[in-house]
Amino acid sequence: MTAPAHTAYRLTSLPYQTSPLPALQAVRDLGYPVVLDSASHTYSRFGRYTLLSAGPDHLIEPRVGESGYQVLARLRRALSDLPAADWPEETQLPFGAGALGHISYDFGRLLEDLPSLANNDLQVPTLRFGIYAWSLVTDHKQQQSWLVCHPSLARQREAALLLRLQALSDSGSDPACADFRLTAPFRPEQDRARYQASFQRVQDYIHAGDCYQINLAQRFSAPCSGDPLTAWAALRRACPTPFAAYLEGPADALLSLSPERFLKLVDGEVETRPIKGTRGRGKTAEDDQALADDLLSSEKDRAENLMIVDLLRNDLGRSCQSGSVRVPELFKLETYPNVHHLVSSVTGTLATDKDALDLIAGAFPGGSITGAPKVRAMQIIEELEPVRRSLYCGSIGYIGCEGQMDLNIAIRSLVHQQDRLYVWGGGGIVADSRAEAEYQESLTKVRVLMDTLHNL
Repeated sequence: MTAPAHTAYRLTSLPYQTSPLPALQAVRDLGYPVVLDSASHTYSRFGRYTLLSAGPDHLIEPRVGESGYQVLARLRRALSDLPAADWPEETQLPFGAGALGHISYDFGRLLEDLPSLANNDLQVPTLRFGIYAWSLVTDHKQQQSWLVCHPSLARQREAALLLRLQALSDSGSDPACADFRLTAPFRPEQDRARYQASFQRVQDYIHAGDCYQINLAQRFSAPCSGDPLTAWAALRRACPTPFAAYLEGPADALLSLSPERFLKLVDGEVETRPIKGTRGRGKTAEDDQALADDLLSSEKDRAENLMIVDLLRNDLGRSCQSGSVRVPELFKLETYPNVHHLVSSVTGTLATDKDALDLIAGAFPGGSITGAPKVRAMQIIEELEPVRRSLYCGSIGYIGCEGQMDLNIAIRSLVHQQDRLYVWGGGGIVADSRAEAEYQESLTKVRVLMDTLHNL
């Protein structure tokens, strides 16, 4: 039976477009545009939908002195002001209206007791979610697009959005983006000797029993000029991934080409998909297969992956029904244009007295990018990495007003601020890790991003 019109989303079919760029350009001036993009919809089984919106009704950012739990409580209240809506009988999509935005890795400082040692030189809010009453949803499997409006959205706003989106759909071509270029190559912000000293300190902590694994990262940066959206468009073409994203604020742009899901919640069922274990792609089919086989058979990578699976089972257990947490996939190979990854899946059923924001509070940041045990790993990261991680290893995604959620882990992600681009690469270090191999892995993970932008 079709839902009553006053409680149901209003859907308007629009011509299908593979790229979100024309629609983004059409609504960008509304402020705080967000694209959650399955750029790998022809490449990955997880790449089906692209979501886009702009012009939020409310904006949630941390206030001075607030704890992370207080920030999440304000976000919960803001979401509750946008009531759950029904879907028309013929169409149900993963998202219609709700919160879209990011959580920086450093939001973890508002949830846990951590030292303050690293330089906090990027002024990106540790959390920024807008509450959006409309979205443009594209289903790449069905090759269909819809303007989705919450029943509370004024008809005048809906009509204005349609004018913008129908005009671009009829044009038949992408709007021109402003030029973008690096004005100097990316450079590491710490030299190899400092990285190796940090690596050795991690080894000391592991052998002393402080931790089992630490994710150690380094930051690269480059001066640039032009439109960061042009940079993201080039990266999206060069490195298609299922959890890509582009977000803008007044003083920053966040560019993500993430292959990793952090938390998905649908109808009370929870999933996290940690990545642990990486190999580059081979130059020939034979070399490529050999690298994939080496990853699949690596005892070190499997042990590292299993440690994080155990950590995430514990994290999900904080918000899931007792006995519901499972590991349906362990050590699965996933292949992307520049790397092979070893991926597992951990699932659970949300407890009846918990919601998506409880899940975030209990599991953020993702264990795959901290180490184990998590809090001690985060303390060591703060000691050894000279600059804060900002967006890197945080999350980007949505929380729908019906309670559903999908967040990535913001690896392969960049921050644009004050005509400079920042990108991070890292990896998990365990007792039998080797410094040079880990250093090279941190480069391998972001090389395609840096090279793509260098060649623009």
